[in-house]
Amino acid sequence: MRTPTRARYFLFAPFAMITSAALLLTGCGSGDDSSGAGAADVAARSDKIPTTDMVSGIPKDKAAAELLPPGTTHLTVAVAVGGTPPGTTYLDDGKTLTGQDVDFTKAVANVLGLRLTVEQAGFEAILPALDSGKYDFGASNFGVTDERRKTIDFVTYINDGQGFAVRKDSKLTKITDLEQLCGLNIATGAGTTFEATLEENKHLCTDADKKPYSVQTYAEQGAIWSSVQQGRSDIVMSTINGLRYAVAHQPGLKFLGEFHRLDVGFAFRKNTKLAPAFRAAVNRLIADDTYDKILRKWGTTGSAIAKSQISPPELKN
Repeated sequence: MRTPTRARYFLFAPFAMITSAALLLTGCGSGDDSSGAGAADVAARSDKIPTTDMVSGIPKDKAAAELLPPGTTHLTVAVAVGGTPPGTTYLDDGKTLTGQDVDFTKAVANVLGLRLTVEQAGFEAILPALDSGKYDFGASNFGVTDERRKTIDFVTYINDGQGFAVRKDSKLTKITDLEQLCGLNIATGAGTTFEATLEENKHLCTDADKKPYSVQTYAEQGAIWSSVQQGRSDIVMSTINGLRYAVAHQPGLKFLGEFHRLDVGFAFRKNTKLAPAFRAAVNRLIADDTYDKILRKWGTTGSAIAKSQISPPELKN
């Protein structure tokens, strides 16, 4: 659901910032619909991207690090850039990567005492590349689904979800059944769980003798919002936090609420030996206040999990 870009390479020690060449900011991002927690909380405080450093002082945890395969001191992580907070984007300097996934990746690296090479890739290209060994893991808000678990291992760190947003003048209300979308043009990210969900359920409209909806996929979030604002698309399906942030920062939009919850995790090739260490690292962060600090920074406290898991079954809700 983000812009495919040419890979760029960075090496950072556990306490260093991830940086890159300048790219334009675009638009993307889970929260609790009833509580109001979410990315909009950040927007209410400031239009600026939060920059408080929550992770540089995190010490190495010997017990967690000992779970790594012997000799593991450096890993390559793939990230997709081109979203808006809490998704991965750039600060105003056009060089420093930031976002919730960035903070969690850096925090886990610190706990495990790892150095990371960070490579940019299109969102839809990361998971297929894990099996080839091109990347050791991916960190781009990957939802845990039963279909993905057939070929990918996950280590969860937040609970995210699928939701919808429209222009304010739309008569659409909360979406509880995809049959409500029949006959509409739906904009979403290419290679995402949203695209898969929509494609798998197109039959709901034909089964009900209704006009099918049209799935319009984009690799770049800015194109999604342009399509809605200009009337080429009727509705957007994306992550809950990303939608809340977009609605808070773009005039003329409204959030229609949560549709389906998903655990989100770091993604690895199947049967990875890295998973136990990453799970221990996330649980170490949860055990102290670091985990909550990161969520509060990004306004995503409704996405908190009680403990990290390795490839749990897809949530059914």
